[in-house]
Amino acid sequence: MAGWDGRGLVSSAWLADNLGDPDLRVYDVTVHLRPAANGPYRIESGRADYEVAHIPDAAFLDLARDLSDPDAKTTFTMPPLDRLSRALGAAGVKRGARVVAYTTTTPMWATRLWWMLRSSGFDDVAVLDGGFAKWMAEGRSVEAGARAYPPADLSLVARPGAWANKQAVVEAIGDGAVCTINALSPSVHSGESAMNYGRKGHIKGSRNVPYAALLNADGTYRDDAELRSLFAAVGALERPRVICYCGGGISATMDALALTRLGHPSVAVYDGSMSEWSRDPDLPMELGA
Repeated sequence: MAGWDGRGLVSSAWLADNLGDPDLRVYDVTVHLRPAANGPYRIESGRADYEVAHIPDAAFLDLARDLSDPDAKTTFTMPPLDRLSRALGAAGVKRGARVVAYTTTTPMWATRLWWMLRSSGFDDVAVLDGGFAKWMAEGRSVEAGARAYPPADLSLVARPGAWANKQAVVEAIGDGAVCTINALSPSVHSGESAMNYGRKGHIKGSRNVPYAALLNADGTYRDDAELRSLFAAVGALERPRVICYCGGGISATMDALALTRLGHPSVAVYDGSMSEWSRDPDLPMELGA
């Protein structure tokens, strides 16, 4: 598969040229976050949309139902590796295959799957740059119904340092070797937004690189020079380690992908993020930029 650079993104042109390859696995991983009376949102699977129209040969992966830890206190938590291996293997992910993830909405669901696989020692995974919207805008073919790949035996192995827990984030406060980055919007970061995860503001000492700022108008990632400028402005590129967080460890993976593309050697995602942090009143938070 010429043109696969291993840096986390593939173009719609690349995907169109490689559809039908027996070692390609394409997955729609769309999730919808709907307004909710209690809490910041209600989770809704994108499966119904997928069955109406999807990229040819693509299967659907349900992040919330099948690829999250059902015993965790927060949603979308990374499941134990044996559980994840079984779920992804049943969906057709196998060693020797290349996996492409896309969504019909924000790319954060696709980058979440990308990070989950990468953090589990599976590097042959990429996100469709621009997602389904760009695919459709270019007039490319789609199909309805559902597809499934043959199940496979898959064994995943944790990549050390890819995830940060609450204690690691506590220890990063005031540590000049670590840059903690909030991927949420500037208004949520500052505490000015009405939307929050139980307490307003951000983790003490963290900097803000909003996930939306990483994208061009067509939903593709900005070029490396622009991304480098965004992360350099908060000191991320000069620090040996970066921890990315958001509301629940989802949009943080968009920042993690960008940093990985830029060659940062040590990037982690705080899986619990604000959904966990804000519940503990003893954990320090700040208001303002």
